[in-house]
Amino acid sequence: MIYSNLRDADGQRMGLRCEDGLIAEIGPHLADAPGVAGEGRLLLPALVEPHCHLDKTLWGEPWQQGPGAQTLRGWIENERRVLSACKTPVAVRAGRLMEQMLISGTTAIRSHVDVAPDMGLSHVEAMLELKQAWAPRIDLQLVAFPQQGVISRPGTLDLLREAMTLGVETIGGLDPAGIDGDPDGQLRGIFDLAQRFDRGVDIHLHDKGALGAWQIRRIADYTEASGLAGRVMISHAYCLGMISESELTAIGERLASLKISLMTSAPGDVAVPPVARLTELGVTVCCGSDGIRDAWSPLGNGDMLERAYLTAFRFDWSGDAEFALALSCATSRAATAIGLSNRGLKVGAVADFMMVDALNIGDALARRPQRRRVVRHGRLIADDGRLVH
Repeated sequence: MIYSNLRDADGQRMGLRCEDGLIAEIGPHLADAPGVAGEGRLLLPALVEPHCHLDKTLWGEPWQQGPGAQTLRGWIENERRVLSACKTPVAVRAGRLMEQMLISGTTAIRSHVDVAPDMGLSHVEAMLELKQAWAPRIDLQLVAFPQQGVISRPGTLDLLREAMTLGVETIGGLDPAGIDGDPDGQLRGIFDLAQRFDRGVDIHLHDKGALGAWQIRRIADYTEASGLAGRVMISHAYCLGMISESELTAIGERLASLKISLMTSAPGDVAVPPVARLTELGVTVCCGSDGIRDAWSPLGNGDMLERAYLTAFRFDWSGDAEFALALSCATSRAATAIGLSNRGLKVGAVADFMMVDALNIGDALARRPQRRRVVRHGRLIADDGRLVH
């Protein structure tokens, strides 16, 4: 397949040829080659969603406002009530949202999936089936996520272990201090499992200030001791936006040396990791949607181009280099963060890309145009808001 009459980020006309699901050629010499005409659209890499909760979504369900709980425990308890009352199967709700994400240009997703004594592995089993069904269209990674705690909920470690035996790629964690009250107990448990099953680790860390920063240092200690450098992500990490420059530099350099990545949803109501500074220090920072129309909030649409825009908006970025950094947080850096290789607009890379009706990267982020053609493994799979069979 040849895709011609496209433009790169610098405005140069170009095209690309795909073969066996990979990019075989790319450059201006293919700008007028016979094939699928790109109508002069901007060529961008396919989007990557490094952090969402597909099993929690209420996409396609009746509108439901957020409850406005006052504590993290309160939000968690409300979510259990809402999902228990929802009769639509996990796979149906998640599948609806995955279709929307694919239409928007996302071809790779990491989703956290709840495990807890009161639900067992029901969500994991449903998502594993969905993963298999959607494999031709989306690369779906799963994280076994102990939303209600690990040490504080006896039996959860056993469920995490079972999830690994079923084939879940990554072990999750949640506020080792704030939720479990036993930081080393939780970290020891999940890193032991990661070593035993040769899996990665992805920890939600909402704890703020000095307590959160201390936990990041402990996560780094466990990463180094377990030999899991390059396979650990810390999600949210609000604390990194609350500490001194000297402490941030020290922590950032340690994270970079261990290739521990960070994810931010760029929320507007709390401090966030300073993306540009951490990038300068060599840390892989990506952006993710987190919850998408669920019991926590009715907001979100699964569009990672919009999440990249929100990252730029959060930091008041306005230059071309800053917009390119924001986009990379939803493409190349997101791919690196979740362990995906061989992606991007280069010869030999997986032929996942999109053609957007925009002038350049900044214009694409500013307007998030809905006219997008999405290519997966070299084949057109979505065209301006609809799936192509």
